[in-house]
Amino acid sequence: MSIVVPAVLPSSREDFIEKLDFFAQIPSVSRIQIDVVDGHFAAPACWPYTAPEEFQAMVARGEMLPHLHNVEYEIDLMCVDAELAATGWLALGATRLTFHAESTTNVSLLLASARRRYGENSTISFGLALNIASDLTLIEQCIDHIQYVQFMGINRIGRQGQPFDERVFEKVRVFHARHPNIPMQVDGGISLESAKKLIGLGVSGLVIGSHILEAGNPVAALAAFERLSTPYGV
Repeated sequence: MSIVVPAVLPSSREDFIEKLDFFAQIPSVSRIQIDVVDGHFAAPACWPYTAPEEFQAMVARGEMLPHLHNVEYEIDLMCVDAELAATGWLALGATRLTFHAESTTNVSLLLASARRRYGENSTISFGLALNIASDLTLIEQCIDHIQYVQFMGINRIGRQGQPFDERVFEKVRVFHARHPNIPMQVDGGISLESAKKLIGLGVSGLVIGSHILEAGNPVAALAAFERLSTPYGV
């Protein structure tokens, strides 16, 4: 599986489909993360929070996310109504749900409720995201109920193009030492230099948006990140 997980932060339905189509045509891309920002837990709000009726109509029509035959979709739920918001995305074919530990006052209760609601579907994976300033204890109480952890590599979530925060290195190092069998991914601000160090610390997923999309040659930029995970970078 590719170590790079392209991140899509949609401004509209058209922008959403365009970016999914672009990433899906790259052979190495097997998973895409869709950022869902409600404007409350994180800001500014993105689509579909800016056009909820449009999204609800898609779900009601039974539409499915494009390219499901070769792409797995992960929904990064940066919202206060994460459990409810997940319903529509699962109906569209998403199979991975990333809940943010800070979006609720009781992480364990949120996960338990989400598992009761969606857990009968064995194809769904549950993950927890942790902000850069939060303590590891916030997610360690839930390790037995998740399939992966996402460490935020930026201080302000919900926007692409934010600077990388090196505090994430120590978080990753400590967590991996304690829980070597839990897959880790890092989201936000990742450069080739920081990616190389994260991979060395045991990270198996690099969630990257602007560093790819804003490159002069996005396909080449993605390939450069992929080479970091191959022997001798070839």
